Order: sequence, then structure tokens, then C-alpha cells
Amino acid sequence: MSVREEFDEWAADGRDRGMEERHWHTAKGALARIPVESGETVLDLGCGSGYAGRALRETKGAGRVYGIDGAPEMAQNAASYTTDPGVGYVVGDFESLPFATDSIDHVWSMEAFYYAGDPHRALSEISRVLRPGGTFVCAVNYYEENHHSHGWQESIDVEMTRWSRREYREAFREAGLYVASQDNLPDREVEIPDEGEFPTDDFESREAMVERYRELGTLLTVGVAP
Repeated sequence: MSVREEFDEWAADGRDRGMEERHWHTAKGALARIPVESGETVLDLGCGSGYAGRALRETKGAGRVYGIDGAPEMAQNAASYTTDPGVGYVVGDFESLPFATDSIDHVWSMEAFYYAGDPHRALSEISRVLRPGGTFVCAVNYYEENHHSHGWQESIDVEMTRWSRREYREAFREAGLYVASQDNLPDREVEIPDEGEFPTDDFESREAMVERYRELGTLLTVGVAP
């Protein structure tokens, strides 16, 4: 199944809103790290319901926000959730971004980059559209060191790229981006039950759940265009 087919189904079932609810715990911390200044242009890569771009408009005064998604139903749903003329949505591929060179100040992606069919090409495109000094803030929970996420591929028909922290850094640099930072953002809002309530459907022990949410969390890699 293609990315378009998979996520058109998600959008049709209303699961785009569920993605927003699950990701917001750590997304809000990552979004706070984007050095958006008033009037700047932001691209939300794999926008889903579009929540992140709208938040940047509301909290940081981004001048123009574009959301791009490979699934038409996702982009259509996102557009229906706002009347803000400063926000727009397009359907497209990460490997061929429909934006001019040096036209975007910041690119954001939350739980979407690993769906790129050719992640190296996608990074080259991100590097191309970023203005000098612009940032790419990439947040993922599906990565090599997070062994709790490795089973996700079994539940989705789209091929996913599972890179390690090092592989993310190397790929950013190969695409011409400086790696400004890379760290793990913990999820401190997911409630972790007392020891006596384990095992659960998802975790054998409390220690494993603590590791997943409080220690591994979301891998955040920030690249800067030269």
C-alpha cells in the first residue's frame, strides 16, 4: 500500500485527530524549540491534521505556514480545520517539494519523516528549499535506539525507515545541513501506573514504560542550512 492510500484511510476514519492527541505531549516541547520569528515562512512536512503549523501561527506569529502531506484526504481534512488565510495545504511528496529554492525559513516534521520513500532525497529537497540559516526540526519516535517502537512496522503497510541517532546526524550532514543539536525529549504527561498494575497490554514492567516515555521519548534532530 502507498503512503497516499494508507493515510487517506486514516483521514477518512478520523484518525488524523487521534495522531494530534498522541503527539502533542512532546510536539509542544519540540515546537517551542523552533526559532520562528514574526513573519517567517514554515513548512510542516507530513502535516496530518495540520495542528503543528496552526500552533506556530498562534504562538510565534509565523507569517505563512504550508502543510504538505502525501494523502489528499489528510490535506483536505487539515484545510477544513482552519479559516486562517495564513495557512495553506498541498498534496505532494517529500522527495519533490513544490517550493522554490531558498523560500522557506523553517521546516518541521513530527512522526512523518520516516515515511519518505527516499529519505536522503527528501533531506536534499529540504536543504534546497531552506533559506540560509533556516532550520529543519525533525521529531521521531520510531528510531533504532527506541526498541519499544520496532514493532510499529508490523501494523502499517507502508515501508518505514528506522535510522539510529548517528544515521540521522550523518544523513543531515550529507544533505548539507549542519547538525545544531540532537537530543531526546521525554513525554512527562503519559501517566505511568504503579508497579502493581504491571504487566499491561503494552508493557511487561514499569521500568520498561519509564524507559519508553521518560528516557527515550522523542528523538529530536535539528539541522541548520548554511
